[in-house]
Amino acid sequence: MTDAGTTRSVTTRSATTQPVPHHPIAIIGGGLGGLTLARVLHVGGIEAVVFDLEASAKIRTQGGMLDIHEDSGQAALRAAGLYDEFRTLIRPGGEAMRLVDPQGTVRLAEEDDGTGGRPEVDRGQLRDLLLDSLPADTVRWGKRATGARALDHGRHEVAFADGTTITTDLLVGADGAWSRVRPLVSDALPAYTGISFVETDLHEAATRHPAAAALIGTGFFICLGDHKGFLAHSEADGSVHVYTALRTAETLLDSIDFADTEAAKKEILTHFEGWHEDLRALIADADEPPVPRRIHALPVGHRWDRRAGVTLLGDAAHLMSPFAGEGANLAMFDGAELGRAIAAHPGATESALTAYEQELFPRSEASAVESAGSLELMFGDNALDGLLDQFASHPHADN
Repeated sequence: MTDAGTTRSVTTRSATTQPVPHHPIAIIGGGLGGLTLARVLHVGGIEAVVFDLEASAKIRTQGGMLDIHEDSGQAALRAAGLYDEFRTLIRPGGEAMRLVDPQGTVRLAEEDDGTGGRPEVDRGQLRDLLLDSLPADTVRWGKRATGARALDHGRHEVAFADGTTITTDLLVGADGAWSRVRPLVSDALPAYTGISFVETDLHEAATRHPAAAALIGTGFFICLGDHKGFLAHSEADGSVHVYTALRTAETLLDSIDFADTEAAKKEILTHFEGWHEDLRALIADADEPPVPRRIHALPVGHRWDRRAGVTLLGDAAHLMSPFAGEGANLAMFDGAELGRAIAAHPGATESALTAYEQELFPRSEASAVESAGSLELMFGDNALDGLLDQFASHPHADN
């Protein structure tokens, strides 16, 4: 491998020579998984460069609350040397959980007593923690990958939307559901799971939406019935973030005019006739336009044959529905495990990738099975009773 940031000359078809930046390790995607990998490598004295499509670190809000699991997300943060800093980000009360029926009756309420193993943190704050732990030039912003191709000796070339290219000895696809790196190792594509979300937010909930704040509580909220429901979180900024979930055809969202906010709200509410008005208000009183999102997943057990110089992590490797709460945790754990494998096999990249993938495939398959099972439980017949039974037999299973 050459030093990070060097250039190599390549000859184009017109016989002109252009310098192309070369990086020993190139990580495509600056989400939690890619950043965790970069951090664990940095701790081990190994340089890597992260390419992210966002224009800057602060260009958009990075999502809501995440529960960080002891055996995956927290283990990754320990490997990254950031566990103590992570503990300062934990939101008190965030592990509370409330299960409600469509009439607004609370069927189960668990408070956060501080002893749970899945503390809640703000995704944006966690991402900032990882970013701030890296050298300033590690992440290259505004780099939307459009494709990648294999070169010789396990090297790869990556092309970006701005017309630039790079080459690398080790290419890591940490670029999410619609990964541009995945086609190098797999023909698999995400498929619609049958669940569509519509996301809404209620700002300053305690003062502007007190009924919603009282309904949701301080942590995670679940309301299910008739193959649909509401999943919500009380956020660190005082807002309530709501996922309205429908088990429906993939085309349903296309039939709703989301450019007309009020019309979109009314159309969504037609699916919740007869539900308690405080639940319907999670849509009707939203402070911003509703945002549609279809839930996709890769095939359970997705894996690939070893390809020299390239691998995947996170959603690029094992996209699954969010109903087991594993996505971000697995991405971070993948990044930490890959970083440790590389450090443990100096000068033997293929041995590192083989070791990493041998653990990755069964681990991600087990979580994908759990996620698919949770989807069927939550949006199948008698979902509420089934979920209550699950909580009764496995206390704190989801929080």
